[in-house]
Amino acid sequence: MKITPIILSSVVLMMSVNTAAVADYSGPKIKMKLAHPAPPGSHITVAYKKFADLVKEKSDGKIKVQLFPGSILGSDRVMIEGAQRGTLEIGVSSTPNLASFTPLYQVFDLPYITSPKYQENLYKSLDKGGPLNSYLEKVAHDIALHPIMYAEYGYRNFVSKDRPLNGPDSLSGLKMRTTDSPVDVAVAKSLGANPAPISWGEVYTALQQGTIDAEGNTFDLMYGAKHHENLKYAVTSAHNYGMQVALANKKWWDGLPEEAQQLIEEASQEAVTYQRTVAYPEDQRKSLQGMLDAGVSIHEVTEEELAEYRQLTKPVFDEFAAKLPAELIELVQDTQQ
Repeated sequence: MKITPIILSSVVLMMSVNTAAVADYSGPKIKMKLAHPAPPGSHITVAYKKFADLVKEKSDGKIKVQLFPGSILGSDRVMIEGAQRGTLEIGVSSTPNLASFTPLYQVFDLPYITSPKYQENLYKSLDKGGPLNSYLEKVAHDIALHPIMYAEYGYRNFVSKDRPLNGPDSLSGLKMRTTDSPVDVAVAKSLGANPAPISWGEVYTALQQGTIDAEGNTFDLMYGAKHHENLKYAVTSAHNYGMQVALANKKWWDGLPEEAQQLIEEASQEAVTYQRTVAYPEDQRKSLQGMLDAGVSIHEVTEEELAEYRQLTKPVFDEFAAKLPAELIELVQDTQQ
């Protein structure tokens, strides 16, 4: 089966990507550390490398971003705690892992609250000036942080070691690796799977040893971690969406000159636009093809099967949405049309 990756390109967005300096930056020299969990080669790593390069170029070398990829400074939680304390200027975490700092980021964990079909509408709301951007900026400020970039993570899909996957019935009884997110665990249960929350670094071995026989994650992340070596089947369930959010220490951010803030924001927007329109689609294409070449059978979900997934996970959506502000739910759902 030919699988076409979700290529989220936009002529308007591409036109906005440039490398022009911000009116000849005349502010002070600044050094900042940015730590993130993505491994080498990931489109997420590309996004933050692009950001660092643009900041350096736009400031004529006066502002420098020192990157610490691959969780070398610790887990998502450790990096965000470092940003809160100010021992790290910018930490990066996936949206599910941010739920331990504030449950409001859990809105993106809700099953099928967003769809690849309306992805560019979501981007517009998340970008500077958009309603979701304004709302989430206040959320971050309440936990002593300031949002710098909502880097793409992607949509999670279900995969298995030995069982062909298609509709939700095919997941019944599978030992499914999940994150610690209560939403993630509840989704697995709603589809008849047996959730097994284990850390990301243990998943490869768990698949290999049979401790688990299924998981749900983005194709590119699983392929980059070589999980395909232990997989035979996949389904394009796209059951939830995630981002890798860069969050700065708010006190540090507020102390920067306005000129520096503007430059960093501009570099961030250009970097994430590059990721969305170039790095992410290319990474998706390579990952999908790599999994197919390795013998993984990928079932493209039908509209009927998708409707079943949505119906079975709707109680999970309702349960956790009820714990979140109605305004936040509405802001996300407004992008899905």
